[in-house]
Amino acid sequence: METELIKFTVAEGIAVVTMDHPPVNAQNAQFNTEMALVFDMMSDRADVRVVVLTGAGKLFSAGADLKARPDRTQPGARWQHNRRTRESYHAIRECTKPVIGAINGPALGAGLAVAASCDILFAANEASFGLPEIDVGLLGGGKHTQRLFPHSTLRRMMLTGHRVAGPELFRLGVVEASVPREDLMACVLEVAAQIAAKSPAAIRLAKRTLNTIEDMTLRDGYRYEQNMTAELSEHPDSKEAGAAFLEKRKPVFRAD
Repeated sequence: METELIKFTVAEGIAVVTMDHPPVNAQNAQFNTEMALVFDMMSDRADVRVVVLTGAGKLFSAGADLKARPDRTQPGARWQHNRRTRESYHAIRECTKPVIGAINGPALGAGLAVAASCDILFAANEASFGLPEIDVGLLGGGKHTQRLFPHSTLRRMMLTGHRVAGPELFRLGVVEASVPREDLMACVLEVAAQIAAKSPAAIRLAKRTLNTIEDMTLRDGYRYEQNMTAELSEHPDSKEAGAAFLEKRKPVFRAD
């Protein structure tokens, strides 16, 4: 199915998904609906092993389109808006394939929520994360941001609109690297290729496990992880990985 604002290409197991809503990749109802659709499609496509998410132009996403706020006089409008928005982010986090965020520019408000929903993050030096909603009478994605930033930094961002630039994001450990914008995709695609070369079954179970154990206690989380390891060990890819290691050759994994 063709989409207008969220575009994608697939090659060699890597899907590149691009938010393309000029001029600043602002998020409206169509944007959120297409985002959820595209990532649900990525979950089901056997030819996709890893997804790279980025923005067209110089911004990753400037956040919600304030001109497209729901008409609060219409019964149900705000609830539908809230549901559609949050599900677009959950579709990224819950995608069965790992998602690498290539943060090419500012990711603000709802754009930061998109970034925080990815599994791995790389940033351009020109990128920044921020929650500017306080200046327009709204609240931002504090819970999403909480997954990335320490207590004081998060609260400064939400209460003042402070932006954190790419090099500082790297210093804080929020992103894997901060590089010149022209080098960003090459850096991200190198990691994407490494993931694409792994067993699809193992990667799928690894991401599911990481999502599930994130909010568990140590005991419950490790028990779950052990159970997933036992399940994976029965898969043909597991046996192939072990045999390839012992035979010092490159493994040949099944298509998922």
